[in-house]
Amino acid sequence: MLLASINLNKRLGADGPDGARARFAAWLRAHDVAVIVAQEPYKPADRRPPLLHGYVFAGGDGHLATWVREDIAAPAVSAPTAWAQRAELGWLTVLQVHLDAYTSGARTAQLGELAAMASAEGGRPLLICGDFNLAPRPQDGLYDGEVSGFTADTERKALQHLLQSAWLVDTTRPDGEDEAKFTFERLFTGKLSRFRCDLALLSDHLAAGVSVTTRDEVRTGPGAFTDHSALLLDLPLTPEAAEPDDVLFAISDLTGKQPAAAGARPYQPHKTAMSRQGASPAARAVTGHLTGPLGVRTVLDHGCGRGADVAHYRAAGLDADGYDPHEGFGWPRPEREGYDLVTQMFVLNVLPDPGARIRALQDAAAFVRPGGHVVVVTRSPEEITKAAAGGTWTAHHDGFWSSEGKGTFQRGISAAETTALARHAGLVLAAGSAGLSLPGVSHVVLVKPEV
Repeated sequence: MLLASINLNKRLGADGPDGARARFAAWLRAHDVAVIVAQEPYKPADRRPPLLHGYVFAGGDGHLATWVREDIAAPAVSAPTAWAQRAELGWLTVLQVHLDAYTSGARTAQLGELAAMASAEGGRPLLICGDFNLAPRPQDGLYDGEVSGFTADTERKALQHLLQSAWLVDTTRPDGEDEAKFTFERLFTGKLSRFRCDLALLSDHLAAGVSVTTRDEVRTGPGAFTDHSALLLDLPLTPEAAEPDDVLFAISDLTGKQPAAAGARPYQPHKTAMSRQGASPAARAVTGHLTGPLGVRTVLDHGCGRGADVAHYRAAGLDADGYDPHEGFGWPRPEREGYDLVTQMFVLNVLPDPGARIRALQDAAAFVRPGGHVVVVTRSPEEITKAAAGGTWTAHHDGFWSSEGKGTFQRGISAAETTALARHAGLVLAAGSAGLSLPGVSHVVLVKPEV
């Protein structure tokens, strides 16, 4: 699903067939953009939102506004401040911002507020995008060919705190230390000002799988309609379909493409649980290679399914419990906490979105004692890719419907991705752990740091 973030410089007013709004609409159709988050879209700020053919206004005003393609259900949109707008796109929170254009002190304070907003999301996957009106690095802001003094060090420190505290990645930062990709260029008193000020900050566990491109044609050349580059993000999110309704202009009529949004289907991850006669290879590897070296006495199998691995742990002399949220399996939530070890086998890969995976890890972490360990085993990306090709699975979010009829989902998850997700649950990679002998799957041994 493509999301566009762009400062429109208040140009979506009433205009003719060759004006900025018409050129903007043509650009949206050409790229099949699903969601638009726009800074300074029109003036005056309290006017009726302009009509974009094929799109529905989801909320906002002339400072910050959101539109969605008409086949997509409108997200919940709110305004926590005058300079930030929050939208819930399925499992993803989008905070679009337009930071103060005049004073360093105001921007520094706003970045501090953003860090607090990100913390309040509780680990929910996050995209913060928009016009930050600053240069993240000195080389990202030039005036007359020299480093501009517009951005203060306090702003850069506040931005770094936001990135580090919320585990965000600046996705448009060039790889080279001396390189810069400017998104705004304008002459001031005859001298050229160039800034990389339009940013997309994305949760680290999503960044590797999201394509982010900077589109300069929207501010240069014959099709230009604003003075800022647009950011296009290809998000691994299958939007929910809008309720059927009569529309004046159907997007499929305009683009020739059929709507990509899908109707909501119930997820039933418990239907992926296998009926085992004995313990899983992962559970046998835990008792064979891990419980002894770590001095484990108590174990919780978190997401135990029918409980075959719990029986194995008990047979190995461990004080073991199981928990599975599916009531039909008969493993209710334990009342005790402080386990030496919590295992989570093939749970993350059947959950349909990164937010649910983080919540599962947060719940597992709640059961383990400080200094205790969490073992997470998932199906690997290679295994899922092979299974999807052989089973003609349908793409959904960042994985596949393994069975649309059953409502089962699968995604291959690497050890690196699990480690990134686990940081949002307060878990870190265990140093010097014995590890497991588990070919063909991904696994990590995590630890809950002692306070």
